Amino acid sequence: MFRIAFLEPKIPPNTGNAIRLVAATGSELHLIGPLGFDLSDAKLRRAGLDYHDLASVVVHADLVAAWTAWEPASTGTRVFAFTTRASTRFTEVAYQPGDVLLFGTEPSGLPAAVLADPRITAELRIPMLAGRRSLNLSNAAAVAAYEAWRQHGFAGA
Repeated sequence: MFRIAFLEPKIPPNTGNAIRLVAATGSELHLIGPLGFDLSDAKLRRAGLDYHDLASVVVHADLVAAWTAWEPASTGTRVFAFTTRASTRFTEVAYQPGDVLLFGTEPSGLPAAVLADPRITAELRIPMLAGRRSLNLSNAAAVAAYEAWRQHGFAGA
């Protein structure tokens, strides 16, 4: 369905929550290293509860490895970078299966160099009230993933 990607995640429970998210939606979770924790971390396992066996999780050593795996130029893969600095709302996109929803690390988000990469299809934002810094990483991923899935009639549900 869709690919949710976390660049250098630092907080195990956020990744555990994302594991539950991809298990519930049929998406894939792509973790791009270096990771700020070990995948056997108890907090990650607890947050993911019993969903680990139902989730599709791919680990990439770094962003170069992720780009290689996604091969955007040859497969038509689109990569949407989520950032509070974007002007386009995440609801203004017609998502396609296989799209990558890319999120930055906690708490700094995606670096400018990643946002400037020509393989990024578009920068998207999730609206918030003025003066708010950002959503929790796993919450932002859930908001975006459910919008993409909703646009496809919650296929498979």
